[in-house]
Amino acid sequence: MDVEYDVIVLGTGLKECILSGLLSVDRLKVLHMDRNDYYGGDCTSLNLNQLWKRFKGEDTSPAHLGASREYNVDMVPKFMMANGALIRVLIHTGVTKYMSFKAVDGSYVFNKGKIQKVPSTDMEALKSPLMGLFEKRRAGKFFLYVQDYKENDPSTHKGYDLTRITSKELISKYGLDENTIDFIGHAVALHTDDSYLAEPAIDTVKRMKASFSDDKNY
Repeated sequence: MDVEYDVIVLGTGLKECILSGLLSVDRLKVLHMDRNDYYGGDCTSLNLNQLWKRFKGEDTSPAHLGASREYNVDMVPKFMMANGALIRVLIHTGVTKYMSFKAVDGSYVFNKGKIQKVPSTDMEALKSPLMGLFEKRRAGKFFLYVQDYKENDPSTHKGYDLTRITSKELISKYGLDENTIDFIGHAVALHTDDSYLAEPAIDTVKRMKASFSDDKNY
């Protein structure tokens, strides 16, 4: 193959595809290669025959399982925030032309022995049993503070330095109960544990703003 390339990218996983796309957008000539007979690397989605070959070592799956093309098994299920930086990169590089996305229908929490939907609209918030009426009012004031907060505009800070006070200290100023704090920390800000409560509140506020923005985009 008597061709010259500016860059050779080995592997077709998500990060390699993004890198290849960014380089191509900058008008570099890119050769993108993969040792497998499918794209995606460890993050790939396989049809039934490919899945059978990978885990069973056989080229063809049993006939009673149906047509191979009717299967699309994701090796590493991926969750992307609708307004996140990754989505903007994918759009910029044009990779979205070769990918398909499915919107998440909703997110849920287990509360008081029941599975409850996390509200994504004002109407859902009013009807949600996750909080009582007075707690909703208190939470609403906190959510408005987060929505209006701009890091470079001190007039929106209401005297709070979020790089100095902890998430627990900020939330406590709004008198929210433990269940609401748990809901905010894990269902809205998407923290994986409670260590965020002792950390600067700025990270939690940024996470909440991103979550609100994603719901609006969705």
